[in-house]
Amino acid sequence: MFTPKYPIQDTAQPPATVQPQTAAPASAVQATAPVVPAAPVSNRPTIQLTPGSTLALVAGGGAVVLVVGAVLVSMLLAVAITGVSVAVVAVVLRSLVKDLQKGR
Repeated sequence: MFTPKYPIQDTAQPPATVQPQTAAPASAVQATAPVVPAAPVSNRPTIQLTPGSTLALVAGGGAVVLVVGAVLVSMLLAVAITGVSVAVVAVVLRSLVKDLQKGR
């Protein structure tokens, strides 16, 4: 149940067979390039960007940046307003407590 299941290798090459070489004169020896298997063709579609789609992507990215910036600025403003209001309440409460202690 917990053992990994590996996919079947569909690109496995058959084992290479070794052929005996016969001695040939130096003039008959030719340089051969190693045989490289061709890369498998991908079935995924490629993305083609036209000037119109590039412009749409840039405009969409700019809109996302503006929206995220507006949300962050509004959150910062909310925190600032909350801090100022808490400070004002603290000053008023301090003043009221001071007036109550003077009256005694």
